[in-house]
Amino acid sequence: MNFINKYGKGILICLLIAIPSWIIGKMFPVIGGAVIAILAGMIIAMFWSDKQNAEAGIKWTSKVILQTAVVLLGFGMNLGVIFETGKQSLPIIVCTITISLVLAWIMKKVLKVPTNTSILVGVGSSICGGSAIAATAPVIDADDDEIAQSIAVIFFFNVLAAIFFPILGKALGFDTMHGDAFGIFAGTAINDTSSVTAAASTWDSMFNLGSATLNKAVTVKLTRTLAIIPITLGLSFIRAKKERQASNFSLKRAFPMFILYFILAAIFTTICVNVGVDSNVFAPLKELSKFLIIVAMAAIGLNSNVIQLIKTGGKPIAVGAICWCGITIVSLIMQYIMHIW
Repeated sequence: MNFINKYGKGILICLLIAIPSWIIGKMFPVIGGAVIAILAGMIIAMFWSDKQNAEAGIKWTSKVILQTAVVLLGFGMNLGVIFETGKQSLPIIVCTITISLVLAWIMKKVLKVPTNTSILVGVGSSICGGSAIAATAPVIDADDDEIAQSIAVIFFFNVLAAIFFPILGKALGFDTMHGDAFGIFAGTAINDTSSVTAAASTWDSMFNLGSATLNKAVTVKLTRTLAIIPITLGLSFIRAKKERQASNFSLKRAFPMFILYFILAAIFTTICVNVGVDSNVFAPLKELSKFLIIVAMAAIGLNSNVIQLIKTGGKPIAVGAICWCGITIVSLIMQYIMHIW
C-alpha cells in the first residue's frame, strides 16, 4: 500500500502516455513508440509545473522500469543462432562499433560535449539505438535530459537512414538478385531495429525479394545487439575504477546487476530453444520489453527540460552525424574488402 501511495500516481501517468504511444508506434514503426512517448512526455512537462505528487513514481519508472525492460530484451536472443548466422557480419560489426565509439570520444573532446551524452550517442549509433541507450544510461548514471537528447539524436538519423539507404544501395550497385549485401549494410549501418526493418523491407519490395533482405538484416542487427554486454560491462568497470579511487566506492553500485540478468535471460532462452522449446514462447516477453521501454521513455520525457535540450542540442546532433557517417563509410569499405558487393 505504501508503494502505491508513493509511486502510484507517477506510474499511472507514464502508463497513460505509453499506451497510446505504443499504439501509434505500431502504426508508424519508423518513428516508433519510444520516440512518441518521450516527445509526449516533454510536451506535457512544459505545461505541468507542479509534479510533486507524481515525481517519485516518474523517477522510479525511468530507472526501475527501464532496467526491467533491458532484462526482458534478453529473452529475444538465441545466442546459438546469432553466433552461427552472424559470422559473416562480425568483422563489419566490430569495425563499425569501434569507429563510432572512437569518433564519439573525439567529438567529445573537440566540441566539449558532456561525457554521458557523447557515450550515449556513440553507443546508440553503433549498437542498437534506443535499446543500447536504455541499457547504458543506468550504468553511467545518465540523467533524463541526457537520455532524452540522445534518443532524439538517434531518432533523427534513424529516419534519414530508413528513407535514403535503399536509394544509396541502388546507386552503389548492391546486388538486386539477393538480399544479403543490402541486408548486411542495413544491419550494420542503421542503429535501430525499426529503421533496419523499414529499409530492408523497402529493398525487398523494390526488387521482389520476398523477405530475404529483411531476414538477413534482422539477424545481423541481433548480432550487433550482443555488443550491449561487453560495452556496458566495460563502462561499469571504468566507473568502478574511478569510484575506487574515491572513498565512496561500492562494488554493488558499480556493477550493473540488470546486465547480469539480461545475460542470464539470453542464456536461458538459448538453452530452452536448443532442447526443443518453440522460440515463439518468448514472444510475449519480447513484446513486454518493448512496451516497458516506451513506459520508461514517457517518464524520461516528463523529467526533461525542453528549453535546456533545445539550447544544447546542436553539439549532440553533430556527434550523431559524425558517428552515423563514420559507421556508414566503414560498413561499405568492409563489405567491399570482403567482396560482399
